[in-house]
Amino acid sequence: MNQKTALFGQLSVSLTLGLLVITALTLTACKKEEVTAPPVPVEVNAIKVEPQTVPVTTSFVAQVESSHQVEIRARVNGFLEKILYREGEVVKQGQTLFLMDKKPFVAQVEAARGALENHKAQLWTAQANLNRIQPLTELDAASKSDLDNAIGAVKSAEAAVHSAQARLDDAEINLGYTVIKSPVTGVTGQALVREGTYLTAGPGGNLSYVAQLDPIWVNFSISQNQLDDSRKQQAAGTLIPAPNHEYQVELELSGGDKYPYIGKLSFVDPSFNSDTGTFLARAELPNPEAKLHPGMFVKATLKGATRPNAMVVPQRAVQQTTNGHVVYLVNNQGAAEVRPVVVGDWVEQDWIITKGLNSGDQVITDGFQRLAPGAPVKVVDAAPPAKDAQTTEADAPAAKK
Repeated sequence: MNQKTALFGQLSVSLTLGLLVITALTLTACKKEEVTAPPVPVEVNAIKVEPQTVPVTTSFVAQVESSHQVEIRARVNGFLEKILYREGEVVKQGQTLFLMDKKPFVAQVEAARGALENHKAQLWTAQANLNRIQPLTELDAASKSDLDNAIGAVKSAEAAVHSAQARLDDAEINLGYTVIKSPVTGVTGQALVREGTYLTAGPGGNLSYVAQLDPIWVNFSISQNQLDDSRKQQAAGTLIPAPNHEYQVELELSGGDKYPYIGKLSFVDPSFNSDTGTFLARAELPNPEAKLHPGMFVKATLKGATRPNAMVVPQRAVQQTTNGHVVYLVNNQGAAEVRPVVVGDWVEQDWIITKGLNSGDQVITDGFQRLAPGAPVKVVDAAPPAKDAQTTEADAPAAKK
């Protein structure tokens, strides 16, 4: 009996140990299976970059100037009788601005007209005398000297008539100068004199000014560094100027509103201004509604140049590190890869990558925050970069030659 009990006990111990071994092996197998399970790919958004041509825009702070500003001056001496315009209003070409006292000039016209009529009468008398003497001379009833004197009298009277006519014309012109009109359509300036003031012709006779508003000029400055850099890029083929250097100009007003009319670059001064370190550039724009006035500041954007073979990625895809800029790529193995890049100009919400990317690279735009280099990724949204982007803060065009 005791032997049976001992044998049974040994058998129970053996079975228990066997079960423990099997359980341990099973647990070990499960743990090994958990460790070797592949990681779950991280879902990301990505774009496939391809070389593209992007428009280049350059923005400047600009100031509005009249395309034709005329000083209004007195051309004869006399008293100012009336001011017929309101300061700051828009006037038409030929509109009367000032009236001078014309009575003295009317008197001068009448006197000149009377003198002319007197000389015409003298000419008539001299001509009649010549007409009588000519036949008498042919009959030897009058001397040759008498004929010469008669002819001379006629010529002298004719000269006197011409001189009197010129004095009458001059008097009538001066009378016309008493009505002072605007030579152009534009906005008027401050009246520098008041009614009753004695006006003097010449430098001291400035009365006001009229500034033509349509078309209007917009002036801005291009630095020497901008021009030099632009020429270098053009020589390298990385910047293509506008065809025939015909650049378009768009304006943004001080309140942020877009000006509705588009102008063109009309002039780049070839002379360098050593005081400002810049070249003067000018654009001309239509201004039919007189929204732009001389002296206003606006933002001028120059368009027309292009940048060929540009690699463009969204700005959010570019990360700044202590060693420079980087982007995350999806490599051929479907894993995340960190790629150092060199950035260039901004393109609205994108960035031009000047070095570090190749055609066909897949750049991760969203989801890289959860990635580590080498981590598997799954692209759930792949799209090409935006077309027709516009490069901003780029180089200015070279001066026209």
